[in-house]
Amino acid sequence: MPLNRRTFLGTSAAAGAGVAIAGGSAVPAAALDKGQGHGQGRPSKRYSFTVMGTTDLHGNVFNWDYFTDQEFDDKAHNDVGLAKISTLVDQVRREKGRHNTLMIDAGDTIQGTQLSYYYAKIDPITAKRGPVHPMAQAMNAIGYDAAALGNHEFNYGIPVLRKFEEQCDFPLLGANALDAKTLRPAFAPYVIKKMRTPHGPDVKVAILGLTNPGIAIWDKANVSGKMVFPGLEEQAAKFVPRLRSMGADVVIVSAHSGTSGTSSYGDQVPYVENAAGLVAEQVPGIDAILVGHAHLEIPEYFVENKQTGKKVVLSEPLKWGQRLTLFDFDLVWEKGRWVVEKAGSQVLNSNTVAEDPKITKLLMDEHRKVVAYVNQVIGTSTAAMTTAEAAWKDEPIIDLINVVQAETVKAALAGGAYAALPVLSQASCFSRTAQIPAGNVTIKDAAGLYPFENTLEARLLTGAQLKDYLEFSARYYVQTAAGAPVDTSKLTNADNTPDYNYDAVSGLTYDIDIAKPNGSRIVNLSFEGKPIDPAAQFVLAVNNYRASGGGNFPHVAGAKQLWANSEEIRNTIIAWVQAKGSVDAAQFASVDWRLTREGTPVF
Repeated sequence: MPLNRRTFLGTSAAAGAGVAIAGGSAVPAAALDKGQGHGQGRPSKRYSFTVMGTTDLHGNVFNWDYFTDQEFDDKAHNDVGLAKISTLVDQVRREKGRHNTLMIDAGDTIQGTQLSYYYAKIDPITAKRGPVHPMAQAMNAIGYDAAALGNHEFNYGIPVLRKFEEQCDFPLLGANALDAKTLRPAFAPYVIKKMRTPHGPDVKVAILGLTNPGIAIWDKANVSGKMVFPGLEEQAAKFVPRLRSMGADVVIVSAHSGTSGTSSYGDQVPYVENAAGLVAEQVPGIDAILVGHAHLEIPEYFVENKQTGKKVVLSEPLKWGQRLTLFDFDLVWEKGRWVVEKAGSQVLNSNTVAEDPKITKLLMDEHRKVVAYVNQVIGTSTAAMTTAEAAWKDEPIIDLINVVQAETVKAALAGGAYAALPVLSQASCFSRTAQIPAGNVTIKDAAGLYPFENTLEARLLTGAQLKDYLEFSARYYVQTAAGAPVDTSKLTNADNTPDYNYDAVSGLTYDIDIAKPNGSRIVNLSFEGKPIDPAAQFVLAVNNYRASGGGNFPHVAGAKQLWANSEEIRNTIIAWVQAKGSVDAAQFASVDWRLTREGTPVF
C-alpha cells in the first residue's frame, strides 16, 4: 500500500532524537560469527553493514540561510547542511568501521540556495578555469559512493549538470534518464560496491539510481529532444534482474521519487511522479529504497512485494541535510551466497551535532563570497512588506512579483499581434518569511521572495479558462462554514496542497468563498469592474513550472505560448528594483482578491 500521511507521521515525531545507533549492524562482525549455523552445529558466516543516505540537499553546505543571511532555524529547531551531515557520518563510521559503511544520496543537490545559484550563474563552474562546485567539494570530502539524479539537477541546463558530474568523485545515477535518440541511459544506471567481510567472500551491493519522470515537463526547455524519462517501475524491472544476475547480494534503489503513488502533473505523461512505493511493491529483488523528492521524513517504512511477499524497507531523510538515514543490513552465508536476513532503517537528526570543521574550513571562502553577493544593495523601499499573511490575504509583496511579471510581458509583446490584450499575472507565496524591508533592499531580499529558478512565459487564456484556473487554485483553502471560527494555522494547505501550488492572479478582481465546496468558490469574478466575459482573451504571465504543467492546473499547459524568457524571474525582479531605484508599494499594491463567506469578508 502506498504510504499515506497518517502512516508516517506517527513514527516521524520521535525519530532522530539523538545519534545513538541501533540495529544489528552495531554488533561487531566477529561476535556475529559465533552464531549457530544451519548445518551440523557449525557457526554461520554472518556480516552486517550500514548504508547512510541523504536527499534533497538543495545546495545546503552550511547551517546558514542565505535568504535571511543568518543561521538557519525553524520552529522545530532543525539544522541543515552537509557540514552537519559530515559529523554524523564520521560518528557512524567510527562505530561501524568505515569499511562496513556506504554513503549515498537521492538527488536534488545543485539547486536551492544562493550558494548553489552563485556557482551555476554568477561564478559558473562551466567557465574556463571555473571553480569546483561547493556541493561537489563537500560530497567528495565526506566520501559519497553514489548519488541519484534529482529533477532540480536539470534546472541550470545539461552542461552545468555534466560539469558537476565531472567534478564529483562518485557517479551520478539515473537508470531512467535516457538519451532521446539512442534510448540508452545518459548517465550511469547503477554502481556495484564490494564490502570486504572477515569470511573471504565479498558482499556485492548494487545501487540503482532512478530519477523523476516529471523532468520532461518541469525542465522541458533544457531536456526536450535530448533526454527522455520513462517510469521508475519500468526501468527498475529491467535493471534489478540484471544486477542480481551479475551477482549482487544486496540491491538498494536510490529514487528521487516519493512514496505516495501520486503525481502533480496529472495525465500529461503516463508515469507516476511519486513511485518509490510502487517500485518496492511491483519489482522483486529489491532490499531497500532511499526515497527523495517529497521533502518528508520517513524513518522506516515497509512495503511488501506482490510477487515474492518479501518486505522492502524504505526511508526518506528530511530535506536539506536535516536528517541522515541509516539502513542496517544483517546478512548470512547460505548455499554459497550472502542472503539478507534482516534490514531496517532509522534517521539521525543533524541538530544534535556541530558542523564538521573539515567541511566549513574547506568552503569558507566560497561561503563568504556568496554572503557578500547577497548583501549587495539594489535599491530602497518606502515601506516594509512581508509574506507573513500572504497565504490568506492579498499582500503588496506578492503584488510586487505580479507587477514585475506583467510589465515584463507587456514590454515583450509590444508591437506584436497580441499587444492589445490585457496582461494578467500569477504568483505564489513561496515563503511565509520573505520580506522587503523599509530602506535598503538587497539581493537576498529579492531572492528570498522568489527562491526558485523559474523563468517567465506568456500564455493565451479565455475568461472561462481563467475561472477554472482560479477554482482549481482555491482548493488550497479548508472549507470553513460561515460563522465558524477561523484559525489561520488550519485554514490553508487543504489536502496537503503546498503553498507554491496556490496562485493569486492579478489584473482581475474576485472573491473566494471558503464556505462553499471546491469548484464553486470563485464569485464576483470581474475585469475592469465588469463581470468577466467567458470568451474574452487574456495574456497570463506565468512561471515555466506552472506553464509546463507543474501543479496540474487546468488549461495553462495546453494554452498557446505567446512568449518565453530564459531569465530567472528572481533576476527580473532584481533588475526591476535596480532600474526603479525605489520600491513604492503605493504605486502598485491593490486588493484584487479576498476570502469571503456568504459575501462577508473573512479578514
